[in-house]
Amino acid sequence: MIHPTLERHADLLVTYCTSIAPGDQVFVQVDVAALDLARAVTRRVLSAGGEPHLRLVYPEQTADLLELADDELLASEPATLLAEMERMDAFIRVSAPTNAFELEGVDPSRQAALGKRLRTVTNRRTRHTRWVGTLYPTPAAAQAAGMSSAAYERFVFGSMFLDDPDPAARWRELGAAQQRLADRLTLGRAVHITGPGTDLRLEVTGRTWANSDGKRNMPSGEVFTGPIESSAEGVITFEIPSSVSGTIVEGVTLRFAGGKVVSASARRGQELLDARLAADAGARYLGELGIGTNPHITVPSLQTLFDEKIRGTVHLALGSSYPETGGKNESSIHWDLICDLRGGGGVTLDGEPVLRDGELVG
Repeated sequence: MIHPTLERHADLLVTYCTSIAPGDQVFVQVDVAALDLARAVTRRVLSAGGEPHLRLVYPEQTADLLELADDELLASEPATLLAEMERMDAFIRVSAPTNAFELEGVDPSRQAALGKRLRTVTNRRTRHTRWVGTLYPTPAAAQAAGMSSAAYERFVFGSMFLDDPDPAARWRELGAAQQRLADRLTLGRAVHITGPGTDLRLEVTGRTWANSDGKRNMPSGEVFTGPIESSAEGVITFEIPSSVSGTIVEGVTLRFAGGKVVSASARRGQELLDARLAADAGARYLGELGIGTNPHITVPSLQTLFDEKIRGTVHLALGSSYPETGGKNESSIHWDLICDLRGGGGVTLDGEPVLRDGELVG
């Protein structure tokens, strides 16, 4: 028997997030710790008339690949993976972390090489399929977040409105509010972000602000755009730590000139920060600016999927843009870094306040 909460989770992923229809080919990639949700999603895809293609991922899979694959493999085209993705109509990814430090000590340059190898597959998946990524709560993720397993489970499921009889209705309500914010932001030109260690200016003229209402990430709760690639000027500090392939990076400060990162420092994770910035020509430019809006995500949990949605924060992504926003930057990386403005700071659009001390204005 499948737990009712997992059935609601699966229904949300299949019906609301990816809108599976009869005949759809659906790639379902699930970490093995989430087998219960894998079954629930598979059954729901079948009930919707789709054909699920389930792939399970064991915890050490990426570490094994990076340890044992030769340079020729890492430099090769992933032809089989790409051909497989080209046949898919939708993609559902369920992460269930069991060790946040699984890739600790792995050469960051090899991690970057793997990201570059998979770039064509990632682009195909994100630009030509309906896709969603979600997380299944595990004791390891709870420990990384500094919560008990029970508290973390409530946090995760609450952030998706799964404790509500009709989660999709709640997401439609949040989506409507976010659309009003996105419509307002789309009219603007100049963004100014200020806060401790932060004084950054960006241009967004002609760019579209997208409404992330759970159709791609679950949980979601943000609006985002692709800033003009050459516009970033100033400095920004990201105090919320992030976990990148198991390596913790925190206390990141980036200085921009002409849109490009010209200096970068981190209290922890400097080697990985340097490797990411060296991944390719686009890695030093911004691909995204986002504002978090999820009312149920209030504390960092070392999961970017959640942390970038914290209401009262902004995040910037180094690397690739989302084409639907008008962004043009291309890179093998897309790394979201979160700046918490709840303790002082804000965002203005053409001089008018949008976010002040973590609260949306107007």
